[in-house]
Amino acid sequence: MSTTPGSRRDRLAAERAEQLRKERRNRLLVRGGLGLAALALAGGVTALVVTRQSPSPATASAGIPSQPRTTADGRTTAPPWDAPAGPAAAAAVQAAGLPMLTAEGTAEHIHAHLDVYADGKAVTVPGLIGIDEPGQQISPVHTHDTSGIIHIESPVRADFSLGQFMTEWQVSLSAGHLGGLAADSAHTLTAYVNGKPVAGDPAAITLGAHDEIALVYGTAGENAQVQVPGSYSFPAGL
Repeated sequence: MSTTPGSRRDRLAAERAEQLRKERRNRLLVRGGLGLAALALAGGVTALVVTRQSPSPATASAGIPSQPRTTADGRTTAPPWDAPAGPAAAAAVQAAGLPMLTAEGTAEHIHAHLDVYADGKAVTVPGLIGIDEPGQQISPVHTHDTSGIIHIESPVRADFSLGQFMTEWQVSLSAGHLGGLAADSAHTLTAYVNGKPVAGDPAAITLGAHDEIALVYGTAGENAQVQVPGSYSFPAGL
C-alpha cells in the first residue's frame, strides 16, 4: 500500500515530536542523584518525569509479586475520587502489594487506558496515582495526568492488575460495587476490555499493552447513554 505525502509528513512530525520530548526529558535528569521534575506538556497538562537511573538487580526485583492481587481495597464513597498524595500515596501502593521505586522501571514498559462511567457520566481518573512527589518515589503502576492512561513501568517483567491500580487509587472495586456505588435491582456494574464485557471480579483484569478498560455503573437507561469505547488512541511513543 502506498503512503500519501500527507500521511508521511504526519508520521515524521510525530516521530520528531517524540524525539524532542525525549531530549527535553534527558535535559531534566538530575546528575549524580535521583530526583523528580515536572514537565509541562502541550495543552497545559503537567506530567511527572522520574529519572531513569537503573537500580541494582536486588532492588529491581524486590517487591514485585509474581502474581498480582485480584481484589481492590479502598474508599467506599461516591465519586469523584482524588489521588492519594505524599505518604498516603506510598501507603496505598504498599497496600496494593507493590514497591515504591526511585526510578521508573524499563524492563516492562507498556500502557493501558481506563474509562470510568457512573450514572451515565464520565468519572475523571486523576493524575499522580501511585506517585509520592515529596518522597520522590513512584510505583511501577501509575498515572501522570488525567488522560486515563495507566503507565506500567517495572524493573522486572510481571503481570499487573486493575485491582492493584484501584487499590493505589484507594477506590474499592468488586463485581458488586465501585467505590460507594453498589449493584442492585436497578443498577448494574459492567467491566469491558476492548469493548467486550468481562465476567467476574473486574479487579482481576490484567493490564495488557494498549488495552482499553471501561467500568460502567448505572441504571439501564443511564448505561444506554454511554458509548463504551472499543479502543483508545494512544499518543505517539506510548
